[in-house]
Amino acid sequence: MIAALVWREARRGYAGGGATLVIAFFLLVALLFPFAIGPEATLLARVGGGVIWAAALLAALMPVERLVGPDLESGVLDQLAIRGTPMAVVAAAKALGHWLAFAPPLMLAAVIAAGLLDLSAATLWRVELGLALGTPGLAALAIATGALVAGLRGAGAVAGLVMLPLAVPLLIFGAGAIDGGSGALKLLAAVSLLLTAGAPFVAAAAMRAGMD
Repeated sequence: MIAALVWREARRGYAGGGATLVIAFFLLVALLFPFAIGPEATLLARVGGGVIWAAALLAALMPVERLVGPDLESGVLDQLAIRGTPMAVVAAAKALGHWLAFAPPLMLAAVIAAGLLDLSAATLWRVELGLALGTPGLAALAIATGALVAGLRGAGAVAGLVMLPLAVPLLIFGAGAIDGGSGALKLLAAVSLLLTAGAPFVAAAAMRAGMD
């Protein structure tokens, strides 16, 4: 059952070009920064890692509306509850499936973004390591946010107001780890672990409230 839920969520992430739209948006944001701050290679190299993290955070907002809302409206969550599946387990499976659909393409797109921003190989390696550690927390936070805004009018706008402030620590420590600081990398991993462990329970409570 759990494997089926994970596979369903991952497949839905790739279906209909959803992952393609997220990656296209990510690359578009990364591409616009050089136009905004100028083509100076030194400046781009200095801010490029932070730009990638900011673009990743904004791209993560795109699929939030469809992560929980459609299942709540169609009765899928009610059927799972009737079968005795804990909502926290459902939320964790959704988070894992969303991560599989979101993180690997994003990390591949980061290579292209690094070329656009003239990042060195060493900087790109630190960016990729940070994304590997931070995206699980980002995926879990997206599921929790999707559950909290499910069924609300203008859920996309509300999701931004909920998710962006909570994701700021990931952005700060992810960008800080690019300078080679192991402390920032450890803090990034700790925040991501905290979100990964706690967000499914928040999402579960929101899903149960939505089903009442």
